[in-house]
Amino acid sequence: MGHLITVATCSLNQWALDFKGNLARTLESIRIAKERGATLRIGPELEITGYGCADHFLEGDTYLHSWEVLGKILSSKEAEGMLLDVGMPVAHKNVRYNCRIIILDCKILLIRPKMYMANDGNYRELRWFTPWGKHRVTEEHYLPRMIQKITGQLTVPFGDAVISTYDTCIGVEMCEELFTPNSPHIGLSLDGVEIITNSSGSHHELRKLRTRIELIKEATLKSGGIYLYANQQGCDGDRLYYDGCALILVNGEIVAQGSQFSIGDVEVVTATIDLEDVRSFRSTCSRGVQASTSQSFQRINASFALSDGRMEDNPAIRPTIVKNAFYHTPEEEISLGPACWLWDYLRRSKTSGFFLPLSGGIDSCATATIVCSMCRLVVKSCAKGDQQTIADARQVTGETAESGYIPTDPKEFASRIFHTCYMGTQNSSNETRSRAKELAESIGSYHVDLNMDTVVTALQLLFTLVTGKTPTFRAHGGSNVENLALQNIQARIRMVLAYLLAQLLPWVRGRPGSLLVLGSANVDECLRGYFTKYDCSSADINPIGGISKADLRRFIAYADFLDATPTAELEPITETYVQADEVDMGMTYDELTDFGRLRKVYKCGPYSMFTKLVHLWSNKMEVSE
Repeated sequence: MGHLITVATCSLNQWALDFKGNLARTLESIRIAKERGATLRIGPELEITGYGCADHFLEGDTYLHSWEVLGKILSSKEAEGMLLDVGMPVAHKNVRYNCRIIILDCKILLIRPKMYMANDGNYRELRWFTPWGKHRVTEEHYLPRMIQKITGQLTVPFGDAVISTYDTCIGVEMCEELFTPNSPHIGLSLDGVEIITNSSGSHHELRKLRTRIELIKEATLKSGGIYLYANQQGCDGDRLYYDGCALILVNGEIVAQGSQFSIGDVEVVTATIDLEDVRSFRSTCSRGVQASTSQSFQRINASFALSDGRMEDNPAIRPTIVKNAFYHTPEEEISLGPACWLWDYLRRSKTSGFFLPLSGGIDSCATATIVCSMCRLVVKSCAKGDQQTIADARQVTGETAESGYIPTDPKEFASRIFHTCYMGTQNSSNETRSRAKELAESIGSYHVDLNMDTVVTALQLLFTLVTGKTPTFRAHGGSNVENLALQNIQARIRMVLAYLLAQLLPWVRGRPGSLLVLGSANVDECLRGYFTKYDCSSADINPIGGISKADLRRFIAYADFLDATPTAELEPITETYVQADEVDMGMTYDELTDFGRLRKVYKCGPYSMFTKLVHLWSNKMEVSE
């Protein structure tokens, strides 16, 4: 019996409820895996439906269409001669579960439900699914008649079991289960499972990948084994970006790592592995003592071997070599993650591009730079001949296939799909105006520079006509109430103008469609409440809504923007006063970042936050302050 095997995992850009497209991408990943000689392929969590279906998981139609798609996979030529791990929701005894379907040669071997749900932060899995609480137990699941006709099976095992082939043993661990203290991989490894699969729907957060990889390495570093990690990649219709990075590890070491950020739809990662490396790694006495007393899993027999013995006869074939983990810097993550998400959102919305109110400040400049990064990714993908990207680029720009248009220059592509506007008033500075213009020219956006004083004055005159009162700025002797109201007039007019221009600028340019309005409010301002409702907080999408001011400052590598003082420019500039955000808020952005981290990451309330800040800020302020 051979001991060299080739296994495959993948990152798929699945769309919520796009059953036809999801099927095509799943089959393509199986085809690629088979082409590379893999005999085991796993896919992302809920790959048949897409992860972000939300309350559609409560609808019977979602389960019906999932079985229809699975039937097509079972019947496909692509699925022949491979062990496949596919994700979809299943209703068992009228209870909804998030499941993995293990199939082989037109047969379902096992339906394995998820046992621990992600239900904090951005996740609400308990709203739609029930965790399987019967560990190491299976029941009989009656298949739908459409599947019975394909497989010839009336029932299949449903529950917590493992697959035993002629040459190895395979177990399942799903997404959140890896992050729990008593993860399934511990018991699986002790019971002799040599290959563990993990299918995930894990979203991107700055610096999160390092935690994920360390957990996966730890899963096999002590117990040994092969670990396959698959993940969703892209925006499947929600506000999250799933960051792929499919992985294959052996005994705690990485042998294959996929891309974290990509606008491609299908990425397959494969590795050739020697099963004997796992067995020799597990030869320690202490592991043997624990394994000998561990509770056993039910083994589902598969009349199949992952190895066929032929690879051993070819000296040119050898196990994939170990490599170091690759991590992007946080600045690269900001550049690439939101850019990939923007492209997905744009091509699926069927709109003609983006509109951004470009104030010349750090936040809006960062947002513009992210769009520029998106344009570069599109051009790079087109240069590689990605037909899906080329088709999407033509759709967004209104070009036909007959035109032969292919984006080759990021600035030229930006000029077609990216529109910026500096909405100035008498309170605006020449510095921000020129900065906005220079950045627009550098990126290539279609830029409009306007003054809206006449609109602001018209509203002020209307108020005076109705009330007989004339509010004035604080700099001119007005009260705080008057000052704030006059600032908000300008801010809200910008929102109205933004949506007007977003709808009509393509028409002005003789192009079809309308534009998505981009916001530029960072996470610190959202936590503090330092924004005007229905201004930059109001947009179709906000690419920097989860990024702190400190990270944005590091992201903007241009000296002009780094030196800029954050300002709303809503109050008059005088010889002795220039409005600054940090003065208005009563704290610096660095301090605001500390508040945000303590509140969201460390779950601190006011008192516990105070007790930590007493020490954290002891070098710059008194306890009372």
